[in-house]
Amino acid sequence: MFNMIKKADIVLFVVLLLGGIALSLLSAAGNSAGGQVEITANGEPYGTYSLSKNQTIEIKQNGHINKITIKDNTVQMSYSDCKNQVCVKDGRISRTNQSIVCLPNRIVIRITGGEEEYDAISN
Repeated sequence: MFNMIKKADIVLFVVLLLGGIALSLLSAAGNSAGGQVEITANGEPYGTYSLSKNQTIEIKQNGHINKITIKDNTVQMSYSDCKNQVCVKDGRISRTNQSIVCLPNRIVIRITGGEEEYDAISN
């Protein structure tokens, strides 16, 4: 009468577990090593930089300063004068579709593929 777990519950659990593992693997496989860094400031494109060239980019706007460091095929927000410092604490990123956002200063750093990608090629 109080048999709580049924065979259908076990089957449902296994199916959900396998589905979760499959989605995790697909998500991890979809992010490849990036080749470029796209930076936007105040919603406008600021610049595109290669991940393979070590450099520091300083963005001064609206009385705020952000420093972005590209080093060893990774990028990080190395300095920001915002109060919460979440963007600085995010650390380094290097995979496509990863991003760092400084909301108070309106800076977005996004990793993209190194070469142009085409959805389809036609003659």
